[in-house]
Amino acid sequence: MTPPPQLGRLGDVALDRRSFLGMLAAGAAVVGVPSLLSACSPGTPTATATGAAAAGDVIPTYIPVTYAEPDYPSVDGSVPGYETIPAELVRSVQTAPGTGLVFTAMTPLWGTIPPTKGNKYYEAVNGLLGSDITFQITDGNVYGDKLATVLASPKDVPDWVCVPTWNLPPRFGAEIVGNVFQDLTPFLAGDLVEDYPNLANIPSDAWKFCVFNGRLYGLPFPGETITDAIFYRKDVLDGLGITPDVKNAQDLLDLAKELTGGNVWGAEDLWNTAAIIHGVVPKWKLEGDTLVHRVETDEYRAALEWNAALFASGSVHPDAVAGQTGDAKMRFQGGQSLIANDGVGGWHEAMRDNLASNPSYWQQPFDPFAADGGTPVLWKGNPANIFSFLKKTDDEARIKELLALANVLAAPFGTVEFDTITNGVEGVHYTRGDDGLPVPTDLAATELQPTYIFLVDPPLAESHVQYPGYVKAVSEWKAKASGFAQDPLFYAQQIVEPAQYASIGQPFVDLEKDISRGRKSMKDLDAAIETWRSSGGEELRAFYQDILDSQA
Repeated sequence: MTPPPQLGRLGDVALDRRSFLGMLAAGAAVVGVPSLLSACSPGTPTATATGAAAAGDVIPTYIPVTYAEPDYPSVDGSVPGYETIPAELVRSVQTAPGTGLVFTAMTPLWGTIPPTKGNKYYEAVNGLLGSDITFQITDGNVYGDKLATVLASPKDVPDWVCVPTWNLPPRFGAEIVGNVFQDLTPFLAGDLVEDYPNLANIPSDAWKFCVFNGRLYGLPFPGETITDAIFYRKDVLDGLGITPDVKNAQDLLDLAKELTGGNVWGAEDLWNTAAIIHGVVPKWKLEGDTLVHRVETDEYRAALEWNAALFASGSVHPDAVAGQTGDAKMRFQGGQSLIANDGVGGWHEAMRDNLASNPSYWQQPFDPFAADGGTPVLWKGNPANIFSFLKKTDDEARIKELLALANVLAAPFGTVEFDTITNGVEGVHYTRGDDGLPVPTDLAATELQPTYIFLVDPPLAESHVQYPGYVKAVSEWKAKASGFAQDPLFYAQQIVEPAQYASIGQPFVDLEKDISRGRKSMKDLDAAIETWRSSGGEELRAFYQDILDSQA
């Protein structure tokens, strides 16, 4: 699994530092991601059985700090929203903590790799750090291969290494993390994190996901509580005089059919939507004392039947029927289809990409609803999808300095550090427009790419103020959606599954497509479940049951 190939340019990155989260939400959403149907590929993470149980003893104490009061405070874990950029920024770390050392850092990048020599952006951020971070940047699409090569030779491992969850190599938890990377528990566990206030400001769930074998190893890139939304083209529907009132699955089917006609189709492939509205668990659920895999649940079956009904209605765009899902966003944004799934970050990215040519463009997520019209169940996404690790060393002072640098990089919205990491240097990488917002210079496109954020990142802040009405709309929607959020079983636990179960879930990926398109039936699902059980599913169930028993 790899994110889309290009992060936004500074024109949006200036206030869109988190656009990568949209890609994560779109490509690594918990609900409906094929890899989560299986026992995960050898490079796909989940936690050690022992690590999760002990997480509470090793994670940092959560000590929230606010440098700018949000216009829309967090509700039930939703992202706080800011409708303006503070006129006065606070420097959260008054004195650069570094001692002038040079540290190497390995990170991915979905964009043009910037020059390092004479790069004024790097000079500015390193100036806040007091030590230099020299980046070894690799194209994100092949980063997993590079990572595997580097980790195979511990002596070649840089001082600081970013590891996206989808790039975790086989046996990372069992053989690599403890031998190659520094155990941060003695430095950050509990109240020890008070020495690093910005790190203490990162929520506990993100830290839990950084625990391997009962010890804290990673520094997190916090993620969204709710990763996905079901969008419709509100501007187009307004023009048609249609105000959608979708309260259940049938309402959505009826709307998609109503919107289909001429060269416009009601929807893209809504398999992800089907899973969301039917409350399909990411992987496992408990029914009484029995572990039930997602593909065995009634919710999964109902979601498949609903998506098949959508396709059968003729409401799905023909290209989506043909499996051309890569162009779904383009079709949706071009008005060829009017309902589509996307990660929540896709909302502001669509505004970025369309407002210039279509000032009335607006896509809106439906308010959360359940298929049966009852109370929705929205499963939380991973509390982090990327983390970084420090190379193991006996030099305690070196680790403390790296953590002090991480504390600078984790400075939240409203700080000088956040602004510099996001926008670069005023007069060099951006100027201020009449509205006071940063306008990137030509140099920014060359020098400023998101690199430091892959080492550690502060809690999310919704601050896309350049899109009129957006911050209010997204903040209110996220607050509403977060009220229905629930922890899935094994939430925030790094469970590394035995490699022999890596492929037993793959047949369901194809089966979902075939059943949705009427090429196969629910009898084929029954047969696939039996094959899954006999091919390792029962052993996998026992593996997870052992984890549950150890945590009882």
